[in-house]
Amino acid sequence: MHAIISISGLSKTYASGFAALKGVDLDIRRGEIFALLGPNGAGKTTLISIVCGLVRATAGRVTVDGHDIVRDYRAARALIGLVPQELTTDAFETVWNTVSFTRGLFGKPPDPAYLERLLKDLSLWNKKDAKLMMLSGGMKRRVLIAKALSHEPRILFLDEPTAGVDVELRRDMWQLVRRLRDQGVTVILTTHYIEEAEEMADRIGVIAKGELILVEDKAALMRKLGGKQLTLQLAAPLEAVPPALARYGLTLGKGGAELIYRYEAETEDNAIADLLQDLGAAGIAFADLHTTQRSLEEIFVSLVSERAGADGNGRGAGEGAR
Repeated sequence: MHAIISISGLSKTYASGFAALKGVDLDIRRGEIFALLGPNGAGKTTLISIVCGLVRATAGRVTVDGHDIVRDYRAARALIGLVPQELTTDAFETVWNTVSFTRGLFGKPPDPAYLERLLKDLSLWNKKDAKLMMLSGGMKRRVLIAKALSHEPRILFLDEPTAGVDVELRRDMWQLVRRLRDQGVTVILTTHYIEEAEEMADRIGVIAKGELILVEDKAALMRKLGGKQLTLQLAAPLEAVPPALARYGLTLGKGGAELIYRYEAETEDNAIADLLQDLGAAGIAFADLHTTQRSLEEIFVSLVSERAGADGNGRGAGEGAR
């Protein structure tokens, strides 16, 4: 699929000597929802700021739909909507005037019908004449989203958009993002809420210490790294796992009342069939069984932990970044 954003060899070192980004390569596909995950200080906001033209890179190149973000800044930036982390608004202006003004900044002609639909989508229509200083934090966050979408961008960056907001806004955000994706808008999301990425994203990128350590389709990532667990509730407790079952690496739980088998998500089903057959041959009966899978949060934590313990000179799992 054609990349709408192409990032090549992107690095950023601040005057203090801190290397916020280290040779990041990444293509973001047109019309996808891409979730960028990483701990605080990993480089997520720096990466977004460079793509949006707010911070200048030390090295590397970024193109947005073929426009170089430095040489052709205006054309590139016109394609982008940005929802920043900070609630930066003109406190004494109304919602309607704020959104209308932002649309005008990008050279778009007035379109009251579009702005009305946008404010209604964000549950802001009944607040259109309210001054921003009178709004709650959640409502101000909605205004930031409306501002970012006011000029009808083809790319939307959401930098921790639901941090500190209520469940209702988070749900509304998810619905809006899906609608935008269905309309062909590319959405790049950074979040601390792993369930957001698991719920929303088509692809996941993990960044740590300024390096992109993994980029993968969400479904493929869950298949490859989402280890599973089969738990069998035994008809009669066991004191120990029989030697005949040693090859499965089974463990006992709940005082011997459960037998636990851990396996990788890509393990073939016949391995489980073999286990169940061997259990029968060993005379072990079970009353019930269920399976669970590692969540995206557990995968993320393990990847970042592995990176923190690594040498730091290797590229890790980031080979798939293109």
